[in-house]
Amino acid sequence: MQQLTGLDAMFLHQEMDNAPMHIGPLFIYDPSTAPNGFVRFKDILQTFRNRLRRSTVFRRKIVAVPLQLDQPYWVEDANFDLEFHVRHIALPKPGDWRQLCIQVARLHSRPLDRSRPLWEAYVIEGLDRVKGLPPGSFAIFLKVHHAAMDGATGTEIMGAIHDLSPNPESEPAADDWAAERDPSTLELLARAYFHNLRQPWKLANLIGESVPILRRIQVGKKEKRFKSLGPKERTRFNGAITAHRVFDAVTFDLAEVRQIKQVVEGATVNDVILTVVGGGLQRYLVAKDERPEKSLVAGAPVNVRSDAQKDTGGNRVSMMSVSFCSDVEDPLQRLHDVHAGAVGSKAYHNAVGANLMVDLGESLPASLVVLAGRAASAAGLVANMRPIFNTIVTNVPGPQVPLYMGGAKLVRSLGAGPCMDSLGLFHPVTSYNGMISIAFQACREMMPDPEFYAQCLRQSFRELKSATLPATKTKAKASARKKLKAKAKTKARARPQVKAKTRTKAKTKTKTKPKGKRSPRNKIPAKVTQTKRTPGEKAAAVKAKVRAE
Repeated sequence: MQQLTGLDAMFLHQEMDNAPMHIGPLFIYDPSTAPNGFVRFKDILQTFRNRLRRSTVFRRKIVAVPLQLDQPYWVEDANFDLEFHVRHIALPKPGDWRQLCIQVARLHSRPLDRSRPLWEAYVIEGLDRVKGLPPGSFAIFLKVHHAAMDGATGTEIMGAIHDLSPNPESEPAADDWAAERDPSTLELLARAYFHNLRQPWKLANLIGESVPILRRIQVGKKEKRFKSLGPKERTRFNGAITAHRVFDAVTFDLAEVRQIKQVVEGATVNDVILTVVGGGLQRYLVAKDERPEKSLVAGAPVNVRSDAQKDTGGNRVSMMSVSFCSDVEDPLQRLHDVHAGAVGSKAYHNAVGANLMVDLGESLPASLVVLAGRAASAAGLVANMRPIFNTIVTNVPGPQVPLYMGGAKLVRSLGAGPCMDSLGLFHPVTSYNGMISIAFQACREMMPDPEFYAQCLRQSFRELKSATLPATKTKAKASARKKLKAKAKTKARARPQVKAKTRTKAKTKTKTKPKGKRSPRNKIPAKVTQTKRTPGEKAAAVKAKVRAE
């Protein structure tokens, strides 16, 4: 039995009927690499069964403390049933991309059953008309509650169910997992009593830690290492949401994204993605005649795990605000400004402290968090307040080698994330095997046309690529010229010695040649030695010739 951290529990407390708080990947597979060219549902079930021991997420459930007097506990579920969690469905004909997106959006809008381990996997067959995929392809949509993992620990699940080869070695049969009994009400209340005795001290420590944080922020502003982004613009995505969702995604070549980032010194892949999303979001709002006056702002989750905490589950994230610079028309200039803003945001984030969000979750009483969240949601305070961010953009790097599930090759890896009041648009960014994808989920009332927004993102990427391509070529030419100059200098240093040797050889050859023979190299053509004669000289020569005859 393990108690949830304050931050993990916050994701449980934030969950409302219209805002389920689960995240998860959408994996798409090509079965042609599997034995016999197809994968059966029972093969997928067996793969999950063999890998359950690889992650704690699979078999533990939530046990709540009565009256929310303390944070809930994880307990290994004695009634765990794999076939409840892994389900099998199919798309109707023709099985195209739009149908897959609609199905994923519907599945994503349904909350998880809290009486069981907080995950579900849907095997989706019938992807026969998805562009770029062979007929017979299938997908797995995995839903995992945010309380159980964040984006960084999501890679643990990805590694647990995949192999590096279509023909992996057989899994060992040994599994030392043991179920646990549910704790009694009396036991939970006793634990809550002793735990709450320590809460005032934790809160006092947090207040003490906030004093140097305020001091660092003041010094940073004075030195102009960062600046406040000010009040945020309010868009159609920053209001009350419904329980219905839309889903879509766009995929780009990771090598092209890396090539674009090289144009701006110090820029990152994340800077390029923020530039693309900012341009696409601005284009979408302009088309709706809702052009914002100032730049929009992204919330970017940051993994704050230390090396010692790498293998810990749950959530250890902080949040950083980054300007999209969406009010800048020129894509290249926007990339410059996004990078400069991201550097300032990182400086601010470091001044505040990476673990503040984690410490805050540990210091606040669970009952207070639950009551405050429900009261704010019921009164519409969250939906009507000025937004902290306009949207979330979270980048989760994935493996850059091919992965396989039951022999089928994973060809696309996309992400899904939660929406909530005041944050009706969410962008999970995932990279895998040379590709990078920007997926998005939104409230269906706020975005009734997800395919149009996907077009806006593609157009934004094309514009940025076109704007940076000349700069990339110029930079490559300058680099090539630099290399040629360095090569020429090296040759110039070595040239005098080479010439001396050549001359010596030439002299030696001239001495050894027989007399009377002229070197072809020194022979002068007759035409060159003849001089041009005047008409008088020519006439005199003719007369002399006649006399001689």
